Amino acid sequence: MTGERNESETARRQRLAAALRENLKRRKARERARRDAPSGAPSPDEAGPPAAPAQGADDA
Repeated sequence: MTGERNESETARRQRLAAALRENLKRRKARERARRDAPSGAPSPDEAGPPAAPAQGADDA
């Protein structure tokens, strides 16, 4: 029983370590994209939904 528990704990720790590495890679890539983007442009995750056209704009 102890060996089986130890193996599952080891596997869990390995999965967690892999997930943390992937998360760090994503965060670094996102930060690089923000740093390299033009300063006036919002980043994709900061940009909101597209603006709706103003009502009555076609009447002019």
